[in-house]
Amino acid sequence: MDRKNTMLLTDKVILITGAGGGLGGTAALALAGQGAQVILLDKSIPKLEKIYDAIVAQGSVEPVLYPFDLAGASEVQYEELATTIFKKYGALQGLLHSAVEFSAYSPIATYRTKDWGEALNVNLNAAFLLTRVLLPVLEKSNYSSIVFTTDSAAQNNQAFSGAYGVSKVALEALAQILAKELESSGKIRVNTLIPGVIDSPLRRKAYPAEDKTELPKMSALNNIYTYLFCDKSIGVTAQTLDAQTYSYE
Repeated sequence: MDRKNTMLLTDKVILITGAGGGLGGTAALALAGQGAQVILLDKSIPKLEKIYDAIVAQGSVEPVLYPFDLAGASEVQYEELATTIFKKYGALQGLLHSAVEFSAYSPIATYRTKDWGEALNVNLNAAFLLTRVLLPVLEKSNYSSIVFTTDSAAQNNQAFSGAYGVSKVALEALAQILAKELESSGKIRVNTLIPGVIDSPLRRKAYPAEDKTELPKMSALNNIYTYLFCDKSIGVTAQTLDAQTYSYE
C-alpha cells in the first residue's frame, strides 16, 4: 500500500506556534508524521532547528522554519507573515496555538507588571492577532482547523496562576466567540485543547518537586493532534477537548 495514501494530513499546510517548545514540537512531529507540510514558528532558532532535524530524520516532508517573536513583533510583521504564507501556499488548512509564556506560580499581590504584560501578550494577544491576520488564508481552504491550547487549571481559576491563568480563561472565551462567528460558513472549525497532566517542560517548571515518572509522555497527544487537523474532525467546533478523556475514535 502507498504510505502516502494512508496518511491523514497529506497536502495540508499547518502553522504551529511555539514549535520549538515541548508540546509545539510534539505536535509538529506528529502532524508532519501524518504527511502535513508544517510551518514551524518560534523565536528560538536553535529550538526550531532541533525540531526541523527530528522531522527530517523521521522521513517527513521538509518543514518550513519561521523565526518570529510573538510578543515583540509589530502588527505589520504579523500581516507580512500572513502574506508570505498566502503567496507560497495559496491557503492554510491548520493553525495550532502552542506558544506559551509562564514564569512561575505566584500571588497577584506580588506580580510584576512586566511579567503580567508579557504573559498576556504571548498567551492571548498574539493568539488573537495571528488568528485575525490568517483568517483570510484559512478561508481559502474548503475546510480548515484552528486549535488553541489551554490548561485545566484555567477552568478552575486556580490560585496563584496569575497572568497565565487569566490568559487561558480569556483564550477559551476567544475560541468560543470565534467558533460561533465562523460556524455558519462551515469552513473553519475552532476548538480548544486541554493537554491534561503530562510530562512537559511547562509541567516540570510549574511543579519542579513532582515525580514525573508516572505521567504520560507528550507523545500521548499525537492522536488527538492528528484528529483535530484531519478530516475526521470536520463539523467538530466550539469544543473544549480534554486530551485524556475525549473520545474521538
